[in-house]
Amino acid sequence: MTEPQPTESPGSTGRTDDSEYGQHPDTAGTTDNVRDLDSVPSVEIISRSAVMLMSAAAEKLGLAEEDPDTAPVRDLDEARRLITALAGLITSSVEYLGPHAGAMRDGLQTLQRAFREASAEPDPPGQGPGEKYTGPVN
Repeated sequence: MTEPQPTESPGSTGRTDDSEYGQHPDTAGTTDNVRDLDSVPSVEIISRSAVMLMSAAAEKLGLAEEDPDTAPVRDLDEARRLITALAGLITSSVEYLGPHAGAMRDGLQTLQRAFREASAEPDPPGQGPGEKYTGPVN
């Protein structure tokens, strides 16, 4: 005859830990700071995504360092990808960005110019990162 097995309450993960409400100790209470995505306006999600791409591209270009040419994190291949993704996002979302569209485009163009300056052999006009979406950047 087998011994009775303990039953789990509905919604239990089957994990045992000492944290309150069955949450993992490292994540207990973090849900208070997280908004449900269904309550966030789309323009805010698009804008935050664009800012994240801009920041990451600037880092990969070494622009956060005193001397971008010697920045240990400089990676032009990664920067190209991020700038191209940013260009696609901004170009396809410009109608939704309202008054922020101009600033987003200016930031994108600044990154495109910085990429061209950082390149040992700059791309031909119209073939730089994101230029298939934005057109040539001077």
